[in-house]
Amino acid sequence: MFVIGIGPSSSHTVGPMRAAHAFIHAIGPDIHDCTGIRIDVYGSLALTGKGHCTDRAIILGLCGWLPDTIDPASVDTIVNLVRSRSELSVIGGHTIPFAEDHLVFRTREVLPRHSNGLRFTAFRGTRTLLTRTYYSIGGGTIVSDDEAPIDDTPQQNSGRERFPFSTASELLAIGHAEGLSIADIVAANESSRHEPHETEMFLDSVRTAMMRSIDSGCVNEGILPGNLNVKRRAPDLLRKLNMSGTAGPLSALEWVSVYALAVNEENAAGGRVVTAPTNGAAGVIPAVLKYYETFFRNQATRAKAHQFLLTASAIGMLYKKNASISAAEMGCQGEVGVACSMAAAGLTAVLGGSNAQIENAAEIGMEHNLGLTCDPIGGLVQIPCIERNTMGAIKAINAAMLALRGDGNHRVSLDEVIETMRQTGRDMRTKYKETSLGGLAVNVADC
Repeated sequence: MFVIGIGPSSSHTVGPMRAAHAFIHAIGPDIHDCTGIRIDVYGSLALTGKGHCTDRAIILGLCGWLPDTIDPASVDTIVNLVRSRSELSVIGGHTIPFAEDHLVFRTREVLPRHSNGLRFTAFRGTRTLLTRTYYSIGGGTIVSDDEAPIDDTPQQNSGRERFPFSTASELLAIGHAEGLSIADIVAANESSRHEPHETEMFLDSVRTAMMRSIDSGCVNEGILPGNLNVKRRAPDLLRKLNMSGTAGPLSALEWVSVYALAVNEENAAGGRVVTAPTNGAAGVIPAVLKYYETFFRNQATRAKAHQFLLTASAIGMLYKKNASISAAEMGCQGEVGVACSMAAAGLTAVLGGSNAQIENAAEIGMEHNLGLTCDPIGGLVQIPCIERNTMGAIKAINAAMLALRGDGNHRVSLDEVIETMRQTGRDMRTKYKETSLGGLAVNVADC
């Protein structure tokens, strides 16, 4: 559920970069005969691709870069060099002619399996060497045309998961039968793929990247890329909060807002963030985790951070399995809504909540984000995306508080709310699902 990458979008930047990287490697030895590559981009990717830097991501991926290894500061240099030389530098130093018209945004066409579709074609003269179609299905995950997942992460072990689950009710039943927390169940399942110390190191890297994105966002000032001229606000808000202290009745919420703003301003600037579960919602979980570590400092430990992230990931898996975390399919309820649900669960866990209370918090977190549209102005992950992360983080804290005051019994189950989200996303009009064809995107001038 957590991918360390760059902004501004997981489905429109991270996914296309990984798809381009997968394609260039799929060409294999024929790469030395390749004289050209054409990329056709469809649906939501085409409609908001320029604002989401999809074109730049594809160029980077074709040049062999991946979102978790590239230095964000080098992106402009790499892309500008390709454009100035009109050639890609690919595997083994081989170069392939490339021009902007080789990358076609087909805004009126949608591929049948998903709105975020890309088709790559490699040529030798007029002869086709290879054609592959990929879909960016949310959170940076890509699948090929035969729906096979593309995973760059090596799997150490190949054993069967110890406690497989597909629904929240199954998750709760396992916990009750085995006497395990939700975090324990996820950790046990991860042991089928990785050694425990590897999982712990990965969780450490995720937490570190999240905290660094907050720190970077709190010091980096200026205007965000694009024609909206959005000023970065986190540094100024931080200065004002430092002057006023933490004694005010609303200070905790103000700090949470600063944390979330900082991350999503970094994301909008193309900086390093953690896809959690997407880039557009990357500020929610770090903000809530930072809130816990700041305001419950006497409780916060490395183990608690792991518990938070493992619990949150379990909830994210349920949405990914039974609905979607793609705004192109679900609207923003699939991004900020899911992040809110995940963060609420994680916070409830580290504050001592039972599995039933965790499930309740996750349900509350989504129930009050149902129907949330994705309508970015100018196709940029800025308005309303950045502020929406502050709302998602604060809702997550409220959901956790409500659940912790209860006993875990509640009328609407998490499974029912996930199915409702899926149906709502299916019924939502396309113009409200990351196309910039409706909502704020058409009612507010983008320049």
